[in-house]
Amino acid sequence: MNRRNIEVIKMRKADSSTKWDRILHKKEYSQEKPDEVVLDFISFLKKRKRKLRVLDLGCGAGRHQVYLAKLGIEAYGADISWTGLKLTKDRLEKEALSVYLVKCDMKLLPYVDSCFDAVVCVHVIYHQELMGMQETVSEIRRILKDEGAVLVNFLSKRTYSYGKGAETEENTFNEQEGPERTVLHHFTDRREIKHLFRNFEIVSLQLAEREIDGKLRSRWILIASRKPSTPG
Repeated sequence: MNRRNIEVIKMRKADSSTKWDRILHKKEYSQEKPDEVVLDFISFLKKRKRKLRVLDLGCGAGRHQVYLAKLGIEAYGADISWTGLKLTKDRLEKEALSVYLVKCDMKLLPYVDSCFDAVVCVHVIYHQELMGMQETVSEIRRILKDEGAVLVNFLSKRTYSYGKGAETEENTFNEQEGPERTVLHHFTDRREIKHLFRNFEIVSLQLAEREIDGKLRSRWILIASRKPSTPG
């Protein structure tokens, strides 16, 4: 893929204020260390293919972009927040690294079909209602190459915050406190995830839990691959 194939949006001053612009200014959303599930996923990918083109969907402040670029991976980042993209750009420039960045909605990705070996989507997809999640999964499938892989995590219904806040639909709530106040959170289970990814091969689907300050944090970790296209 080259720059003619996709719309690469140059960084500029934010022209609108979004919830995520506000949130991503907070220090706790600018971590340096990659999520452990991303480390495991990239190790898994490298066993399958040496040269990789990877999209970080919902790249936030860019911690995974820096990690991917340092590994020599052809990395792309997409986010809805100008603030997140600006923070990512600054981090990359500080390390003299190059990544393709674009501002977009995760339900409508500005990439051609079948162009990525893998997609990383961590702490992102569940910030919308179920229909939006379905549309995002469809877009991920569209941009993945045959047998391309995706890493996604989901909020489990076992997590401490399930059921809190204003319910907008079944299992979807508007957070009522903390940095993500007024942000949608959808909680799911194994059955729903398998249905969302019914057009993929499920490589692994695991429940990961830990307690922080007496509160259970519970999330589903999915690795799936795009089923090969069937001839005409």
